[in-house]
Amino acid sequence: MLFAVLEFTDFTIIAAIVAVLASGTAVARANFGPANRDRLARVEQKLDLLLTHAGLDYTPATKAAWQAMADEGPARKIAAIKAYRDETGSGLADAKRAVEEYIEGRQ
Repeated sequence: MLFAVLEFTDFTIIAAIVAVLASGTAVARANFGPANRDRLARVEQKLDLLLTHAGLDYTPATKAAWQAMADEGPARKIAAIKAYRDETGSGLADAKRAVEEYIEGRQ
């Protein structure tokens, strides 16, 4: 029977790889600000126009219920958070953060 035994150095290498990947993800999220979201929205609009011009059938994804509520204005923010929680099963803090990030990304 053949199996591998991990030594301490193997665990340190694995921990270093995980740390590098985690920090890279955090940096990427921090650098993806509103200006980049605006640029991404413009690129998506241009791609939609190209697809339409090429005669390809394209239907954009429909918005989730919580997104539609968040688009209605600040008065519906709490309802949007509740709808997000119902849809995803996430906690209150995660739902609030997600809805607020969506609202900031729209502006």
